[in-house]
Amino acid sequence: MDLETRIEQFEHMCREDADNDMAWFSLANAYNQAGRFKEAGEAYLRCIDLNAAMSKAYQMAGAALMASGDTDRAAEVLTKGYSEAASRGDLMPKEAMKDLLVQLGQPIPAVAEQAGTSGGSFVCQRTGRAGTQMERAPFKGPVGAWIRENISAETWRDWIGQGTKVINELRLDLSRDEDGETYDRYMREYLGIDEELYARLMGG
Repeated sequence: MDLETRIEQFEHMCREDADNDMAWFSLANAYNQAGRFKEAGEAYLRCIDLNAAMSKAYQMAGAALMASGDTDRAAEVLTKGYSEAASRGDLMPKEAMKDLLVQLGQPIPAVAEQAGTSGGSFVCQRTGRAGTQMERAPFKGPVGAWIRENISAETWRDWIGQGTKVINELRLDLSRDEDGETYDRYMREYLGIDEELYARLMGG
């Protein structure tokens, strides 16, 4: 499936379920891949409106706004996102936003650092929310292992619901290899497994 078709499908999902933060995040990712940075920035910001705990969305929104030339707005988003990420202990997005702020010549906010898993609770890396860690990987292989280590059981259940919509809307037959790969690609986008991370997990 080509990128424009995927964008159309994500746009449809967002129209059908306008309060689905992860659908907006996936749409933003697709816009980003297409070089439609202004639209990507707006979609990431919509995701943030729905889920202010998603530190990764602040990072991606800031980068997309920078790419679109809206550096003032990017600085505002990244400054707020840096503080949000620090308060939640989301170290990777925080460091990425620090680098982007440096590129913009902006000051780094003074914040109190917070451990990512206070009280031993499991924090979903996809949503930034506390949740339940899965007892076992949802499927075999390095991607399944990464999902268990980083994605909450609650977010995984949300994907199962979203994945059902993908199957129905795209009329996928999972017994066909190409349809199975389409489903897997949507799953990775939904869970925040970008191409770089996927290649690393697969030993690429």
